[in-house]
Amino acid sequence: TAMGTIVADLGGVDKFVWVTSAYLVTEMAAMPIFGKLSDMYGRKRFFVLGIFLFLLGSVLCGTAHNIVELSIYRAIQGIGGGALVPIAFTIMFDIFPAEKRGSMGGLFGAVFGTSSLFGPLLGAYITDHINWRWIFYINLPVGIVALALILLFYRESMEHSRQRIDWWGAATLVGSIVALMFALELGGQEFAWDSPTILALFGAAAALLAVFLFVETKAAEPIISYSMFRKRLFAASTLTSLFYGAVFITFAMYIPIYVQGVTGGTATNSGLILLPMTLGSVVSAQIGGFGASKTTYRNIMIFSAVLFVLGTFLLSTITPETSKFLLSVYMVVAGLGVGFSFSVLGMAGIHDFDMRQRGSANSTLAFIRSLGMTVGLTVFGILQRNLLTGDMKNAFAGTQGSTESLGNIRELLSPEKRAAIPQDIMDKIVDSLSSSISRMFMWGLIPAGLALMTVFFMGSSRLVIPNQSKGRDKERKPVEFGGH
Repeated sequence: TAMGTIVADLGGVDKFVWVTSAYLVTEMAAMPIFGKLSDMYGRKRFFVLGIFLFLLGSVLCGTAHNIVELSIYRAIQGIGGGALVPIAFTIMFDIFPAEKRGSMGGLFGAVFGTSSLFGPLLGAYITDHINWRWIFYINLPVGIVALALILLFYRESMEHSRQRIDWWGAATLVGSIVALMFALELGGQEFAWDSPTILALFGAAAALLAVFLFVETKAAEPIISYSMFRKRLFAASTLTSLFYGAVFITFAMYIPIYVQGVTGGTATNSGLILLPMTLGSVVSAQIGGFGASKTTYRNIMIFSAVLFVLGTFLLSTITPETSKFLLSVYMVVAGLGVGFSFSVLGMAGIHDFDMRQRGSANSTLAFIRSLGMTVGLTVFGILQRNLLTGDMKNAFAGTQGSTESLGNIRELLSPEKRAAIPQDIMDKIVDSLSSSISRMFMWGLIPAGLALMTVFFMGSSRLVIPNQSKGRDKERKPVEFGGH
């Protein structure tokens, strides 16, 4: 939501998508590597390193003078983020007994969901009322407190396994992701889709991915272990999180754009509009955590996926006439559907693994979800842009304002600029923007539907609490023996 302001300040509207992509690419690449390292040498040192790199990146981002600098500093921030998300969830599973994991998983999922949706709101408020640079500086006090708490109070067990790092796997994985991102971002913008540059990038991404998949079969300690995917629950959870990530990120990115561009709200208003979705996801993340010991992961996720598909469908029906109340209802449904995945998929993903493998399992799951988010954001972004361009050309066919109005789309996102655009042109632009976003959500039904299908393969596992059934029997026996 702050991106429009940052672009206005730093310039480089053609490169603004790199600010998000740079973070996502480095975060994804770092996740499996840090997950493996934390299994090998302990969680604490890499969690501390992650916080330090994230804070360093944050400070540098606040000092950026242009979009290229900001993108490079976001990449540093992303490397830190790649350590924080998976290791934090793994630490939680290491230190809490089985009977508390459900409620802690729910709490962790709720925090993840809240930050994913509430973060843009805080960012928008800071952008409107202070300065966009403080979006990054505000991480400092929070990060320093987190660092102090970890250093002072976290005592980890020494149950590690010495392993070798798969550097070839790491290099080919990062290379493949970066080539794919460049191809998707530059295709149709800087270069035609069938140009030698774009075809070469797609070719490089495919070749590096093939090398990565081959290297992983030979590595002594692969970054992404195929043996993990032989476990049905892990494989199904991971695939489901890929599809959820691809659709969820479009909600978070495009609903604020719809509100700002179609209804003329400020950045803060467009962030506030995500509140219903945030509340829905927090509630269902908690319910999912508590429910994991009562019924199977699959049962919870079937209910979640049905809501998720319904929410996606409802959002695909929005028009400029859709009331704020109705939009809020649609978002609550979508938020409820998404929230379960934050807690339940994380718990299901590491269900079958012991302490020496949890870091790898969790970081692989987080990596696949981030991959879904990155590819989803890019693919749906291209789709929305192409739909918008087509609608605008049709709307302004044969009029002088056609090309100029295409340039006005970015300006739509500021109330001052909107006032300068004649009403009849404004109406056409708003209709085109609204239509492009709602049709993009309609396409989102494909990954949402695939998520519903993959959930059925999760099997009948549930969170096992040792002292529930067997524990009761054990407690009775001493009494019986005492009676004799």
